[in-house]
Amino acid sequence: MTRSAFISTVVLVLAGATAAIAAEQKIRISSFSTILTEVAQQVGGERVEVTAHVKPGVDPHDFDPKPSDMRAVAAADLVLLSAKHMEGYLARLKEATGAKGNVLEVGNALPSLKLTVQHGDHSHDGEDPHWWHSVRNIARATKLVRDELIRLRPADKAIFTASTSAYLAKLEALDKWVKTKVAELPRDKRKLVTNHDAFGYFAKEYGFTVMPIAGVSTNAQPGSKAVAELIVAIKTAGVKAVFSEDVSNPKVIQEITKETGAKFGGELLSDGLGRKGMTVEEMFKYNVTTIVDTLK
Repeated sequence: MTRSAFISTVVLVLAGATAAIAAEQKIRISSFSTILTEVAQQVGGERVEVTAHVKPGVDPHDFDPKPSDMRAVAAADLVLLSAKHMEGYLARLKEATGAKGNVLEVGNALPSLKLTVQHGDHSHDGEDPHWWHSVRNIARATKLVRDELIRLRPADKAIFTASTSAYLAKLEALDKWVKTKVAELPRDKRKLVTNHDAFGYFAKEYGFTVMPIAGVSTNAQPGSKAVAELIVAIKTAGVKAVFSEDVSNPKVIQEITKETGAKFGGELLSDGLGRKGMTVEEMFKYNVTTIVDTLK
């Protein structure tokens, strides 16, 4: 073997070894949304390693990253955020990523709904960050994550495309189930009273009217005037039941049920997956079944 042929062979072997190492190295993802954690795992499969910073049952409105979270972000290849102003610590995360800057603010690329943010008896217009209560929005988010993973690892495009198609098929089936279940409830009974305004996208998608007690954040506290007006509205509309949320204090709900005669309909999962091991499908089926069967 000539010297040049030997060198060419070595170069090819090294190139193959480098490609194999790159293929084996997982894409490190930091996720600050329980919904996006599932999406990333479904799309990326064995090609990704997902760190779930916001755990099921944790209120994302109150979440504050610890130093350990920041270290994981600094080492991540991709950071997934709900955005639409959900993460008040966004600037800190971007700073932690350094020059890489692979931060995907998923919600910012999705259609937005406006809502009224309540602070006592004062209010102002805001943007609704709870986009995941529309199955179609989760499908849109899935495609965004797919495209970003393909950009980061072009060699795995076929794998990411196939896994995305499989997950989208599951979401399509889930959306059909939700519509079928909601159809059991007459339109004049589709009035949803909850602690805070988290179900706007659900209402728009599936034909409900939302009557929230407070504003966009679980920290928003309704004033006495707002509560009094809601009690009148509930009585006028003949609302059968009101719902609490897994991350909210049910005290005001108890007062409203007492004053209106409406029954307590149970807890809904408002700000993501409610408990460890829960899937997006299970969250939707729990919420929709609770709402429909209670309001019938």
